[in-house]
Amino acid sequence: MSAANSHNRPEIFRPDDPRRAGREARRGAIRRLARGLYTANLDEPAEQLVRRRWYDVAAIYFPGAVIVDRSAVLAGPAADGSLFLEVGAKPVNPRPVVLPGLTLRPRNGPGPVHGDHEFVALRMSSQARTALDNLRPSRARTGVSRTLRREELEQWLERLARARGSEALNELRDQAREIAPALEAGRQFDELDRLIGALLGTRDARLRTPAARARRAGLGYDPNRLALLETLRAELASQAFAQRQAPSDTEHLLAFFEAYFSNWIEGTIFEVDEAEDIVFKGRIPPQRPADAHDVLGTFNAITDPRLRATPPHDVDELEEYLRDAHRVVMAGRPEAAPGQYKERPNRAGMTFFVAPELVRGTLREGFSIMSTLSPGLARAIFAMFLVTEIHPFTDGNGRVARLLMNAELTATGSCRVIVPLSYRDEYMAALRALSQSSNPTSIWRMIDRAQRWVSLMPWAGHDRVLEAMERANALVTPEQASTQNLHLLDPV
Repeated sequence: MSAANSHNRPEIFRPDDPRRAGREARRGAIRRLARGLYTANLDEPAEQLVRRRWYDVAAIYFPGAVIVDRSAVLAGPAADGSLFLEVGAKPVNPRPVVLPGLTLRPRNGPGPVHGDHEFVALRMSSQARTALDNLRPSRARTGVSRTLRREELEQWLERLARARGSEALNELRDQAREIAPALEAGRQFDELDRLIGALLGTRDARLRTPAARARRAGLGYDPNRLALLETLRAELASQAFAQRQAPSDTEHLLAFFEAYFSNWIEGTIFEVDEAEDIVFKGRIPPQRPADAHDVLGTFNAITDPRLRATPPHDVDELEEYLRDAHRVVMAGRPEAAPGQYKERPNRAGMTFFVAPELVRGTLREGFSIMSTLSPGLARAIFAMFLVTEIHPFTDGNGRVARLLMNAELTATGSCRVIVPLSYRDEYMAALRALSQSSNPTSIWRMIDRAQRWVSLMPWAGHDRVLEAMERANALVTPEQASTQNLHLLDPV
């Protein structure tokens, strides 16, 4: 029998008539979970049911209680089933309630304070109260500790700042100052003030976790991105890639199409002859000067001897390379702040990139991971994804990322990578698979095939190159490729 029943009872309930409930339980109409606690759900294991409906159970035993301490951070029970509640002044010294899969651990206190919000029939601590409560001393006699360890509290505050910006810590501190008297938490507020000041770099308090110390130094990083980058590193390190020699490009046709395709990926679309006039004849169409300068700036960066073939050897050189490359690529768009990191968060579809204040730290930590890869295609792919995933600039990130990838390849005498029009959707899908689903396989397979395609192309003779591209469907737009079921073919 499921939770639905003829009496329209809640799934878990305390009966008004205990004797009648006892008779129903003996008859098999309902089930007893604990003294005075019953359910009409006859199928689900008791521990699973009680744990799943923990908020209803807590409200039955302690209506109006405030979810506090560690439970407020978790927004629910701890791993061992402990749920920490503040139940007001009465009952005095309340005892734990041990149930299948759940242990309610109440304590006395002032009850709800300003900022606590409704949560079913309970209250949930505000973040300010959560921070103050978790600075109180606590020793667990059984089960998990009521409050967070100092390292856990630092990590929680750092995650808050990472998700909502450093200003969120200032707001939390201001709110904590207001409610500290009601909680008799003056000492805890002083400690919180020192801790937040240390995270923001304005106080000299000791910090215990690497992420917190990095934030204080202005080099906070995104640990979730670093975990993703480590996934990619491990995958790339396990592969054996072909060594494809760089073809001759005396006519700069490969460089031209690299710039042309790189801009097509970002939505800057010209016909081939229009782009050739921009790059080789300096003809800037008056109706689209900024778009034209995007193509020209990308070509200039690709053919610049330093940006083309001198990848960074340390993290300082990485930042210098990225800023210089961005300055050249985006020279025609002053509104994109060429050479300057973003000041506002950016996104693409459902992907939110690294927060502005975490860009430098994540680049630096990511470069350390990249340094474990040998020069060549594996390192080049990693470098491209590092910049793409962090998105350090307001605009132009993809072009700069692919420029860095190809600089890594040129430095080893390897063939550069370009992504033809008909292969764009595969490229974008591979990036999404890694960014959103932590699947690193598609990106290296796709880039490996793109490099092979470039290595097979003839790069001498303008008409010959165009003919080979047309035969290989390289100039077919993604929309045409989809509707006509066309695919990128190997050059013949």
